[in-house]
Amino acid sequence: MLSKERTLLIVTDIQGKLASLMFQRDELYRQIGIIVEGIKALDIPILWIEQYPRGLGPTVPEVASHLEGYEPLSKKTFSSLRDPWISKRFSEIGCDQVILVGIETHICIHQTAMDLLSLGIEVQVAADAVSSRTESNKRIGLEKMVNAGVIITSVETVLFELLEIAEGEAFKKIVKLVK
Repeated sequence: MLSKERTLLIVTDIQGKLASLMFQRDELYRQIGIIVEGIKALDIPILWIEQYPRGLGPTVPEVASHLEGYEPLSKKTFSSLRDPWISKRFSEIGCDQVILVGIETHICIHQTAMDLLSLGIEVQVAADAVSSRTESNKRIGLEKMVNAGVIITSVETVLFELLEIAEGEAFKKIVKLVK
């Protein structure tokens, strides 16, 4: 099970025109907004990643609006961990459980998950908060990750697993988010 003290959320590459081409993009944006707000309510660290923003543009406003107060980290590699600055930042946080959300499932999410697994990190991918341009590429990405040992989950499962108890301000906020 996920633990607040051991967990990190990585939000990956929801940028510009590419994000607008994602399979079920409106639901993707909505679910990412929910998980980001829930993770913030739980005071869990977040890494916000952008793939070559000079070329792809910034994170779409529907997602960036939930990340106010955070600074995006730029990369050119497909795996976030292959970028030295992001890898260093990840090491400084020191979590051994990572939740991945973003795009594209079969490329950047998949490659980041593989690198995390190689470090002995428990990786969970919220299937309702990742996507690819096609449904088949999303499915293939998820299948490959499952076969490698990644845990596939959902936004609500993540948030209630981290809550552990049905009381307090975080609980009230998360219940409002998922309604």
